[in-house]
Amino acid sequence: MLNRIESYYDAVPRSSARAEAHGPLTLFVQEGKGWPYYARPTLGHTGDVPVEAVEAVRARQRELGVPEAFEWVAETTPGLRAAVEASGLTVHEHPLMVLEGDGLAVPAPEGVTVRLVDADDTALETAVAAPYAAFGMEPAPGTAERVGERIGAGLTRLAAAFDGAGEALAAGQHQPVGPVSEVVGVGTVPAARRRGLGLAVTAALVADARARGAELVFLTASDADVARLYGRLGFRTIATALIAEPEQEQEQEQEQEQETEPQA
Repeated sequence: MLNRIESYYDAVPRSSARAEAHGPLTLFVQEGKGWPYYARPTLGHTGDVPVEAVEAVRARQRELGVPEAFEWVAETTPGLRAAVEASGLTVHEHPLMVLEGDGLAVPAPEGVTVRLVDADDTALETAVAAPYAAFGMEPAPGTAERVGERIGAGLTRLAAAFDGAGEALAAGQHQPVGPVSEVVGVGTVPAARRRGLGLAVTAALVADARARGAELVFLTASDADVARLYGRLGFRTIATALIAEPEQEQEQEQEQEQETEPQA
């Protein structure tokens, strides 16, 4: 199962990023506008990674003006952690969870409609904006259009929870690659938290992924407490996802993750 997830991690950025080979590491570089990517172990590499390789990638990231970020699975590439820590990066652990069965249905709270959003849906813009609002941000111009293009290309599926006025209160995506899909970017606007909207959106994404033939559905939780929430949908922890960044960036990301995880 972890090998299938590794193959997915190597494949999913390639739809919008170029891959630069750096020995035991691969750096994914965003092509055009969009969310910046990260470096990962080269697919198939399971041995140690020298600190010099990490420092070389960090230098390239600085040259490109992108975040000095590395992501990998602890159990798959155990030799990378020592190198990134020796280079001065902070490593944070996240439960990596896979879905068992078809997942459990979660009823939408009263007065809320949870549904999938297509590329030509008039609600696309508000659905794309909801997770950004969870960060206290607004999407960059053209973000909704790019998400619509990814939906149209079959690269992304978007679900959202809407109030009676048609405004999105929570939203998230799953990104299918063959028979594998990852649930990502689930976020709830601050005023609507702790109503179960994040879980309801996640359940809708899971149901859509299964209906479209996904054999393996997985996600990464921010911590053990959030993992217990996802456990209510049928997810179980199988490994540890690691993210390495400079300390200040890591602190900011942890605050954002706490704000955007589903609330019971």
